[in-house]
Amino acid sequence: MLYHTHELGRIALQPARMMAEAGQIVFSNPLNPWSHTWTGKAISAACAVFEETTRRFEKPSFNLPFTVIDDQEYPVREEIVGRKPFCQLRHFVREGVPEGDPRLLLVAPLSGHFATLLRGTVESLLPHHDLYITDWRDARNIPVGEGTFDLDDYIDYIIDYLHLLGPNTHVMAVCQPAVPVFAAVALMSQDQDPCVPSSMTLMGGPIDTRKSPTAPNRLAKERPYEWFEKNVITPVPPTAPGCMRRVYPGFLQLTGFLAMNWDRHVESHLNYFNHLIEGDGDNAQKHREFYEEYLAVMDLPAQYYLQTIRVVFQEHLLPRGMMVHRDRMVRPEAIRKTALLTVEGERDDISGPGQTQAAHDLVINLPAAMQMDYVQEKVGHYGVFNGKRWHNEIRPRVTEFIRRFDRPAG
Repeated sequence: MLYHTHELGRIALQPARMMAEAGQIVFSNPLNPWSHTWTGKAISAACAVFEETTRRFEKPSFNLPFTVIDDQEYPVREEIVGRKPFCQLRHFVREGVPEGDPRLLLVAPLSGHFATLLRGTVESLLPHHDLYITDWRDARNIPVGEGTFDLDDYIDYIIDYLHLLGPNTHVMAVCQPAVPVFAAVALMSQDQDPCVPSSMTLMGGPIDTRKSPTAPNRLAKERPYEWFEKNVITPVPPTAPGCMRRVYPGFLQLTGFLAMNWDRHVESHLNYFNHLIEGDGDNAQKHREFYEEYLAVMDLPAQYYLQTIRVVFQEHLLPRGMMVHRDRMVRPEAIRKTALLTVEGERDDISGPGQTQAAHDLVINLPAAMQMDYVQEKVGHYGVFNGKRWHNEIRPRVTEFIRRFDRPAG
């Protein structure tokens, strides 16, 4: 009923949204005398805010047609090089760029937003890396005949993609995938797999959520596993291709994100309203671009979500040395050849300071010279992988670390 109630509410708002769209057109038309008055501009702005905050945003595109290297533009072409039921591996092909840059697998979070949330991350990495990204699919659109997907499958996907890319690939996990990426590298190390990554970068990830627990960590810990299964898991309605698949709906995840910083989002929309009245097109466009991405959400497979709640946030199996993948122990001490970089934000309210650093306590057989930890001052969770400090301070350190441990063939 949860999903159906949400869908009915969205449908019920459709007439109001249509009226808001019409009002925006009427009161922004220069031929309408009211459009030149404060009242007319306020009505147009209010209609725009209402329409945009009640719209369902579809998956955005990366929209990165070129990259700039040494003041020269190079075309960028997106290519799907690996397809699986719940994910596709996307390659950003830089046409005309000489070979030699480190090959990097960027593992995007599967936590409610699309991989395009990392557009700024990708844009900053493109001039320096041969870049691939995990482009997770919306579970709402995956027919039940495609099977299920859980945390073990997630780890399998990462290992398969690393095999596809071959030896001397580097891997970077942003937020949620820190645990499955770490587990995948440990398992490959246990097997002495020739495709084990040359380096692993973990950014703002929940390796050990017992350290500096945040509001989401406490929520996951305080409520029993059964509560999540009963209250936040629901079947996809008949209107979608994934009809009857059990999911954790993206709109619930988004509600949680908005509630955490409600005052900040309200202030942002009030500023947007004022920008529209004042005719400040640049700031209004920046607001639209951010929220078109932020409000575009996807559903997560129920098995994956519930297993993550239990393994990562409730039982802390990885830092306790008790994580199991398909009846096989995950042994971090096996990691000997993959250099480790952890990056955290001083003000991170999703993965608190120390949670990602905990990875260094687990790699007891990795030489200190192959480990590095960096804490970025004055940034929260989003600023770890996007924005000015990511671009100017964090990304250069990541690239330098990766190049240090790159082992080109021959």
